[in-house]
Amino acid sequence: MIQPGALKRDWFSNLRADMLAGIVVALALIPEAIGFSIIAGVDPRVGLYASVAIAIVISFTGGRPGMISAATAAVAVLVGPLVRDHGVEYLFAATILMGLFQIVAGLLRFDLLMQFVSRSVITGFVNALAILIFLAQLPQLTDVTWHTYAMVAGGLAIIYLLPRVTKVVPSPLVAIVVLSAISISLGIPVHTVGDMGDLPQGLPSFVLPNVPLTWETLQIIAPYAAAMAAVGLLESLLTAQIVDDMTHTDSSKQRECGGQGVANIAASLVGGMGGCAMIGQSVINVTSGGRTRLSTLTAGVFLLILLAMLGPIVGQIPMPALVAVMIMVSIGTFSWNSIPNLRKHPWQSSVVMLVTVVMVVATYDLSIGVLSGVLLSGIFFAGKVQRMFTVERRRDGHKAVYRIAGQIFFASVDRFQRALGPESGQPDPAMHVVIDVSAAHFWDISAVAALDNVVDRMRRNGRSVQVIGLNTASADLVDRYALTDKTGVEIGLAPH
Repeated sequence: MIQPGALKRDWFSNLRADMLAGIVVALALIPEAIGFSIIAGVDPRVGLYASVAIAIVISFTGGRPGMISAATAAVAVLVGPLVRDHGVEYLFAATILMGLFQIVAGLLRFDLLMQFVSRSVITGFVNALAILIFLAQLPQLTDVTWHTYAMVAGGLAIIYLLPRVTKVVPSPLVAIVVLSAISISLGIPVHTVGDMGDLPQGLPSFVLPNVPLTWETLQIIAPYAAAMAAVGLLESLLTAQIVDDMTHTDSSKQRECGGQGVANIAASLVGGMGGCAMIGQSVINVTSGGRTRLSTLTAGVFLLILLAMLGPIVGQIPMPALVAVMIMVSIGTFSWNSIPNLRKHPWQSSVVMLVTVVMVVATYDLSIGVLSGVLLSGIFFAGKVQRMFTVERRRDGHKAVYRIAGQIFFASVDRFQRALGPESGQPDPAMHVVIDVSAAHFWDISAVAALDNVVDRMRRNGRSVQVIGLNTASADLVDRYALTDKTGVEIGLAPH
């Protein structure tokens, strides 16, 4: 049951700003959705209806108030082959299965994987998206008349200068309205939204995918659905984290996973394609003052009104106005302080950020870029922990004591074994060896196997060996997997 306080906070605490921000977002969604439909090889209404359904449904089911979800390029690029080889009905079926996968992912706490995404990867992701948003505007800026450049410049001037005078109305909305009025009244020769593709007429209708319910159909759509679900969740969770940072608030990532699934199922049932959170439109929403679920709902409802009732007028909106808004989004999205931080931050962090940017921009695949950054972060982290390892040998009468400090795991076992070579190789060998691991921790079976190997080699060289100081977790691991108890070597806890 929704509490009255939560209802006001999530829906009605920012009425005017949320509704105005939602209108701006709706206008910016139109050319994006049409462009993504073209990428997927489907009719423009497939992307537009998807954006309507996803935005409306996610406003109720999502875990991040104020975040915008709709049809996206990240999903569109995956489904082209499916549409080409099997038709659009299989796309609708795959989108339903995508939603089911995302609901299951939410139940299985897929969102917890975000703990392994470092800040450097998130910064690289943000910068790469800013670059891609800007590059996506270049087709509208090539082979055009000077009027286009003049209108883009005018739009940017309104966007950045108007807030110095008043913030009553979002400056991107003012830019779109003013430039549209000028373009339509003067008949300026620039590209319009209508040039992107035919806008649908009327309301979307409820449909079920017309595909045979067979095992063969499942085999066709499952790989696409799994890829769409994974990429959609990855972009949604990263975008949610970015909006969290922008608004200094928290959100439910688990709820966002399930909410995305429900929204995608709804999109399919009205003849739409799959989608996910959109960082560009989310940035537009936040910078325009949108904070609650009402802004997301307004974006979806107003987009539906535009398509159903104002299609001819919407088709006359000049593309330079929307290009100016998206350039603003690109500039606002890019983390400009990451450039001087390249010299301030550890070089490993800078490399991870740059690799993430390069991979995303080069492949236009967010998942490849982010996974590359996560993998590289893991490698650097393992290398760092591996170096946090010391071995100190002390001769104490008839015995030699080795004091181990640090983390023993697959990346450090080689140094561990070399440091505790056969005692006979020492200039003052002792017949009895004590291995003190009270300042060390054994993490995996590789560490246990290394301990086995060290003890066995020393024993074969005629030394008696005692291992002391195992902490509880390490002792449990050794008890389960070590072979030392079969060699007659004593392993015990260090006295306190």
